[in-house]
Amino acid sequence: MGADQFDEFETKERKQKISFFNWWMFSIVFGTLFSNTFRIYIQDNVGFSPGYAIPTVGLAISIFVFLVGIPFYRHKLPTGSPFTKMARVLVAALINKRKEVVPGDPKELYELSLGDYAKNGKFRIDYSTSLRILDKAAVKSGPTGPWVLCPVTQVEETKQMIKMLPVLVATFVPSAMSAQVHTLFIKQGTTLIRSMGPHFEIPPACLGVFVTVSMLFSLMVYNRYFVPAVRRYTKNPRGLTLLQRLGIGLVMHIIIMIIASLTENKRLSVARDNGSTKQGDIVPLTIFILLPQYVLLGVAETFVEVSKLKFFYDQAPEGMKSLGTAYATISLGIGNFLGSFLLTTVSNLTMRNGHKGWILDNLNQSHLDYFYGFYAVLSFLNLLLFLAVAKFYVYNFFRD
Repeated sequence: MGADQFDEFETKERKQKISFFNWWMFSIVFGTLFSNTFRIYIQDNVGFSPGYAIPTVGLAISIFVFLVGIPFYRHKLPTGSPFTKMARVLVAALINKRKEVVPGDPKELYELSLGDYAKNGKFRIDYSTSLRILDKAAVKSGPTGPWVLCPVTQVEETKQMIKMLPVLVATFVPSAMSAQVHTLFIKQGTTLIRSMGPHFEIPPACLGVFVTVSMLFSLMVYNRYFVPAVRRYTKNPRGLTLLQRLGIGLVMHIIIMIIASLTENKRLSVARDNGSTKQGDIVPLTIFILLPQYVLLGVAETFVEVSKLKFFYDQAPEGMKSLGTAYATISLGIGNFLGSFLLTTVSNLTMRNGHKGWILDNLNQSHLDYFYGFYAVLSFLNLLLFLAVAKFYVYNFFRD
């Protein structure tokens, strides 16, 4: 909805839209920063009732601001379910017209006139040679109907949504890796010295603030300095292409997992040397030893999360932008499930045949360093998959 407020036909607004998702993510991360500092401190030191009251008041204010802004928003009328449109193309091409031969000249395929699209405020999409099997849905022969004959633009919309699926798959592992911030990273923090002065201890969950602060700073630097500097060489208004930006983030994820593995190895070594190997023992190391992996993850998310959201919105056809942005959310959801599955699977497999296992309730007896090393290898393999997908991906350009 936010991106829809920019008019694609206005040059100034089209340029502003390029940086919109950076500032959109900035606002979300800023809210997270407030939550992770003020609210968590209130919950730990005052109580959960005021801790829940604060976001309740915040949501009430947000609803008021939203209602005040409604008269000023640009509203786009619904154009029907994108799933229905795609289903019609798939049924027509793969079932109803599976035996049809696609003509050599794409002009012979069924398509509506420019006037028909202009009348409904839509864009016509030119024919592309990708996924040619779906072109059968636009072959003009036999009976007509929405489940038998589809215009080229509808076929191309379906192609564009399907083309993004390999990129979506390549984002599952990064999303699973990011989930460790809210699980294993915090568990590590509970085993380290958290005191700052005689009367204050850092809640382990508050280390997530450093991811937030790092991301806030990185977003500002990226938008204000990095993009203008790189733009001079690439001549790309965005500085980097969306997939290049995503690829840089994936490389950083590998580095983060290597650092996390080395840090955990150091923590376990100190625990053994000092006899701090029992459940609940505090290892004589400051919690800030975990800081590099938190800070670097914030920088990496500037590349991964923002470019992921931008990519799926930007590359989705005009009538399916909501489904495009849903891809980014699907990536996070599946990534969290994948993270839980990997954790459980690795834990069970490493305890077979009488072995102690890598992931135990007692982290001081575990081998999270091996688990993080496993994630580094998995992230590297995922990077290879991503590079192969990116190499063959052809960007969708609807207009100048």
